[in-house]
Amino acid sequence: MSITWILVANASAANLYANYGPKKGLKKLKEFEHTASRNKGLNLVSDRPGRFNGHGNNHGSFMPATEPKQNEAQHFALELAKELDQGRTANSYQRLILVASAPFIGLINSNLDGHVKALVSDSFEKDYTKESEKQLTKYLEGCIYL
Repeated sequence: MSITWILVANASAANLYANYGPKKGLKKLKEFEHTASRNKGLNLVSDRPGRFNGHGNNHGSFMPATEPKQNEAQHFALELAKELDQGRTANSYQRLILVASAPFIGLINSNLDGHVKALVSDSFEKDYTKESEKQLTKYLEGCIYL
């Protein structure tokens, strides 16, 4: 029997489901929430950007290499990738389906271990985090045996 894990995610929330075979449906394994990704960018930094003296009388301000919201999304993607790798190491699944919002799926993919990437059978750039399990099964019926 082949177990399929389905990760449904966006930058602030994720659900991990399992399908244990034909006629078994989906079972929610775990919910993830990353509230920091929902905060406004100004609330994610402690103060204004630093300043530096430029040439002559000019002054400039330091701007971070990545925006605070992007940084939080990166942390969440790394957390999810670690969870998927732990599941792979424990042999909890043999196949993986990723369903994530368009910008966030790239962050997840960039953090996945090569062994986990090899288990990804399907990938969808959609945000289905607010969908019911019943609706989700309709969207995924073409790639899993429900």
